[in-house]
Amino acid sequence: MSTHAQAAAGARLRELTEEVRRLEEQLRQGGGAERIERQHSQGKLTARERIALLLDPRTSLMEIGLLVAHDQYEGQAPAAGVVTGIGWVHDRPVVIVANDATVKAGSWWPETITKMLRAQEIAMRCRVPIIYLVDSAGVNLPYQGGVFPGQYGASRLFYYNSIMRRYLNVPQLAAVMGQCIAGGAYLPALSDVILMVEGTSFMGLGGPNLVKGATGQTVEGEELGGAWTHNAISGVAHYHMKDDRACLARLRQLVGELPYARPSAYRLDRSAMSDAADALYDLIPDNHRQPYDMHELLAAMVDDGELDEFQQDYAPELICGTARICGLPVGVLANARGMVKDPAGGPPRFGGIVYSDSAEKAAYFIDTMNRHRTPLLFVQDVSGFMVGTDAEHSGIIRAGARFVEAMATAAVPKIVLTINHASGAGYYAMAGQGFDPDFIFTWPTGRMGVMEGDSAVIALFGPQLDELKKQRQQPDEKLQKKIDAVRADYDQQLDARYAAARGFVDAVIAPEDTRATLGAALWTALHNPGPHLGPFGGLDMRVETP
Repeated sequence: MSTHAQAAAGARLRELTEEVRRLEEQLRQGGGAERIERQHSQGKLTARERIALLLDPRTSLMEIGLLVAHDQYEGQAPAAGVVTGIGWVHDRPVVIVANDATVKAGSWWPETITKMLRAQEIAMRCRVPIIYLVDSAGVNLPYQGGVFPGQYGASRLFYYNSIMRRYLNVPQLAAVMGQCIAGGAYLPALSDVILMVEGTSFMGLGGPNLVKGATGQTVEGEELGGAWTHNAISGVAHYHMKDDRACLARLRQLVGELPYARPSAYRLDRSAMSDAADALYDLIPDNHRQPYDMHELLAAMVDDGELDEFQQDYAPELICGTARICGLPVGVLANARGMVKDPAGGPPRFGGIVYSDSAEKAAYFIDTMNRHRTPLLFVQDVSGFMVGTDAEHSGIIRAGARFVEAMATAAVPKIVLTINHASGAGYYAMAGQGFDPDFIFTWPTGRMGVMEGDSAVIALFGPQLDELKKQRQQPDEKLQKKIDAVRADYDQQLDARYAAARGFVDAVIAPEDTRATLGAALWTALHNPGPHLGPFGGLDMRVETP
């Protein structure tokens, strides 16, 4: 990048990052100060206060799905009413699911289920414990059609519960710290251990009002399903604690007592969990169409700036190499941007485009990393696969299929980071969400979609515009409004916040948080030494018969 371009770079990325931070801070307030105070007046901590006490001192939650549903329900479902993420308890990663009772009493929206299932899938694929902090009034009834039925409705939670118990041996600890009503009671019931809090917990298939309506029986909540009832009479729960703080302390104790097979071949270097933030900001031009040096970007992200590049001079539009992030080994695939010289003497190539030989190179590299058991990091800034006569004659479809197959069947952990573009089939090949990467993150500049707005305009209005050009005419007001509407619609849908709101990415991360986030994600994924295929992590559930 030229000196002038560098001086102008970074402003847009900084602006977007600040916008995301403000949005995140707003969402972390949950239902707002009044509802937080109401929670306190009931003798309960909020979901985020509970998490802070559960985690090791001086550590924080790597939150997953904070932006989910932020632009829906007229802003009434911040974080979809549930906090999910990965934290550190006794220096080991755990997945945490905590209902936020300040948001509609912690009830389940359709997106609440989406977030909870995603958290369970992370626990299953990475083989790390999962902790449920339950405080929910159950299904948000006006939206029950998106919660109750369907393959990925609420019942999927209990299916995952059961798979973790019976086949995966993933520890599940549940603390009922408020309401836990109806089918939601199966979430703790299918966990290994249940804790309840005296005076504030309730767990039952029906609350007092439902019981009265169904049976005519009048009973108080504490007698029906309180902490004492389920510990002393029904035997459903295993511990009853005097308050939230005691409950969280016991949870920490229980996690500390779990066997821990630490990935002995690796060591997470926490001292390396920092980035030169200014360098990362300054490397990205304000216009996403402008080129930049992906090698410089990678050097600012990996330990000591060292990337050992694989086939450096072959198909250079797709960078492959090995590095370390926070001390952990990783194989990196990244899209170069700008015009790239063809080593064979042909015309220059477009960076961000996958050609036949770059697809073959990527497939071979992925297969090699898979044999070496090295995790993969896909740094996406991809606009798609090359098209045209030369591309088709070179066998781009077959080469692309080999790339996709190698990526899809690689049994090692896969982490994705989108920098700018994530478009077309190139997004798929670079470990798009449909291929079950262990984690998928984006910078605020990430743009995920089939194509850019300008390309969509050409696809939709090309013949009309060509005809007008022949006649040396401009689009009339009606056509121009349609064109502008398409561009605006694509700009909205290409925004990283739009993708995060729909769970297409796990989080929108700031450049300065990149290395720490990638390091934590890699370390978590490395706890499963087996196949990282599908939501169950390559589970073989076959039962041998005599």
